[in-house]
Amino acid sequence: MTSDGAAPASASDSVSAPAAPAAAGADAGAVPVASDAAVRSFWAEARAAHPELPADPPEAWAFGATPEHADGLLALVLDGTKTATASSLADYDEPDSEPLPVVGLLSVILDGAGAPRAVLEVTGVDVVPFDEVTAVHAHAEGEGDRSLAAWREIHERFWRDYSAAGFAPDMPVVCERFRVVHPARPES
Repeated sequence: MTSDGAAPASASDSVSAPAAPAAAGADAGAVPVASDAAVRSFWAEARAAHPELPADPPEAWAFGATPEHADGLLALVLDGTKTATASSLADYDEPDSEPLPVVGLLSVILDGAGAPRAVLEVTGVDVVPFDEVTAVHAHAEGEGDRSLAAWREIHERFWRDYSAAGFAPDMPVVCERFRVVHPARPES
């Protein structure tokens, strides 16, 4: 589970995260799962704007452990503040977890109501111990005051509360970077 509480339509992240591995659908307060029809309709819209996208839609998931958190993190993604997320590597070993993200992986991101709102593409993936996550990565996650100290506090709390593996200062963390493919942001 990413510390963003990100969750593929079948998963969950409390701070931010694409392609989160742990199942969130069963969690109280979890973000609703989008219908296949809604995802396919959104994907058709995205493909009309970006014909290079593949025919079949990718996994759909939401950032955050609650609908409110999903909406807040999505807003950070859509305004360009949030361009990274983090997950506990141990959560990828859970039953029904997603595979580790790879560069080029696409995802449909849901809002707190479970509606498709964005397409993201993974642009970088690193696995590092929690206590070696950089200030640059913390800033790219876009949460709180964007400092490394705040990132550590938020993510430690999240993993203690939501990860089956718990938290350890040296636990492996999957640090992802991503870009918004759709809706395209205007150039500044």
